Amino acid sequence: MAPKPTTSVQMSSALRTLWTNYRSSTSPKLQTIDAFLVFIMLSGIFQFLYCVLVSSFPYNAFLSGFSSTVGQFVLTASLRSQVNPQNRDQFKAVSPERAFADFVLGSIVLHFFVYNFLG
Repeated sequence: MAPKPTTSVQMSSALRTLWTNYRSSTSPKLQTIDAFLVFIMLSGIFQFLYCVLVSSFPYNAFLSGFSSTVGQFVLTASLRSQVNPQNRDQFKAVSPERAFADFVLGSIVLHFFVYNFLG
């Protein structure tokens, strides 16, 4: 009887297959949006860890920064779902250009409120 592959080997094989399929089947435009989503998520995680481990001294600054990352993540995820060709039937009335314009306007409004919250 042949030895079974270990769980770590199976996991790495599954992740490699997932990554290969993602790179081959996802458009570069969506990959760029995904990279920005990962950046925003990591930025929010680092802000939260800094607040917990070091200090939250200007608490308004933490709340502004963290709410900015959460809000920008939501806006970017919405943009990704609207420009994804697989979701075209759900967003028939929204062109990719309109989705991007909504994203930009929403980002401007979000950061206006964040800037005003800082004081």
